[in-house]
Amino acid sequence: MKPRAALVWNPLAGAAGDELQQVVAALERTYTLTLLETSEARDADACAAEALALAPAVVIAAGGDGTVSLVASRLIGGAVPLAVIPRGTSNSFARALAIPLDLAGALENACRGQPYAIDTARAAGRAVLLFTSVGFHADAIGETSREAKNRWGLLAYLVSGLQKLAALAPFSVELETESEVIRCQATNVTVANLAPPRTIVAQGPTAVCGDDGRLDITLIAVEGLTAGLGAALHLYRSSLTQAAASRDDIGYLPVRRVTVRAEPAQRVLIDGEDVGETPVTIECVPRSLRVLVPAAPPAGPGGERKLDGLPELEVEPNSV
Repeated sequence: MKPRAALVWNPLAGAAGDELQQVVAALERTYTLTLLETSEARDADACAAEALALAPAVVIAAGGDGTVSLVASRLIGGAVPLAVIPRGTSNSFARALAIPLDLAGALENACRGQPYAIDTARAAGRAVLLFTSVGFHADAIGETSREAKNRWGLLAYLVSGLQKLAALAPFSVELETESEVIRCQATNVTVANLAPPRTIVAQGPTAVCGDDGRLDITLIAVEGLTAGLGAALHLYRSSLTQAAASRDDIGYLPVRRVTVRAEPAQRVLIDGEDVGETPVTIECVPRSLRVLVPAAPPAGPGGERKLDGLPELEVEPNSV
């Protein structure tokens, strides 16, 4: 008897045409499949709840990072693994775990991948799979329209980012961690659980490890277009060479829990979704989600820390 699987399909993501029929036909060779399509009346979270009620061996999310995040939120803390068929603009979750982006490879992984336990996080009352961003990156992504993303793909994010870089100005930030309070000036704060190399605002440390029980904070403190482009290029090169950032205006540290406060208040994005403004508290939930992957990612160095050089830096023990 074939194992049972549930497919949560977002029809608004990816290509149209007969792709759904191809996916269903391929999955039905391995599984007894139930198809659950999202709609205005039934989002991916509701579909995932219906999927779990079927007691499946696996739940498969087909869509962008937003769809994946909603489905995964229902699986956190349970034994049912998540499989992903990437069909979005960025597909950052799939990229971070080396899940194939092509349809054939993704289907192969959904049928034969190995379960791998990753950390997740909690912030603003919701699950975090990838990262929470505060400041410049949150503004650039949050102000990119769905129409622009559908038409231009990743280029839409680049255009929005360049517009924001031209007016880049620092803000005061306070990070209250489990052991200390850090204050400085910054233009962006990223608290990452997982992040592919192309998410350059999260690439302060050598690697962002998704299974070490910690979150990796990257602080960027630049002002103006020239400095912003220089920092972006440095982080991009660092990610390609798997080296930690060395610029004075980039800092990083690992935490298990952090509250981010900013003056003035800053936009907050969680996995690309606008959730309001600071303050926001993010806490790691170790090894809480099982995901089907082609192979477990290699372990990173972990524990890297660099704050020297950040403007107006103050560090003191947390007395709470």
